[in-house]
Amino acid sequence: MPLDKGCVQIYTGDGKGKTTASLGLALRAVGRGLKVCMFQFIKGGGRYGEHIAADKLAPLFTIIQTGKPGWVNTRDIREDRRVAQDALIHARELMTSGAYDLFICDEINGAVAFGLIDVEQVLEFISLKPDKTELVLTGRSAEQRVIDAADLVTEMREIKHYYKTGVPARNGIEM
Repeated sequence: MPLDKGCVQIYTGDGKGKTTASLGLALRAVGRGLKVCMFQFIKGGGRYGEHIAADKLAPLFTIIQTGKPGWVNTRDIREDRRVAQDALIHARELMTSGAYDLFICDEINGAVAFGLIDVEQVLEFISLKPDKTELVLTGRSAEQRVIDAADLVTEMREIKHYYKTGVPARNGIEM
């Protein structure tokens, strides 16, 4: 059963859990028969646990991974920006198609913070959201104008993180 009204949610902040929260929402939506697309910006390298889970939950859950392998080249963002701009066009086509009840733009706020996508482009993206589609934007450093355009904003704040004591990213938990 489709949503009566779709809202705009943002998960931001310096703490762990933004992508994880959106995946929890995706799992809940799939459980109710909704179609979900997670469109990952600046996450081009590696296959994470969520990709394996999405394969098992298809066709209700789709993840599209974009970006170059490795991290953004902050000294010269031209290639990363080109890739992100192409990804944004693809994401816009998918979101506006009406094929998805929940559309997640994972790390889009980070793409803005790195200068790969302009805040005006994100605001335009939000304005194109179909009425019955829930839109989630994740990533650190959400711009205030994007926050103002949202219906729900959650900030993850780091209080303590085991990574700082030498615990590496672990399969099934961070990856």
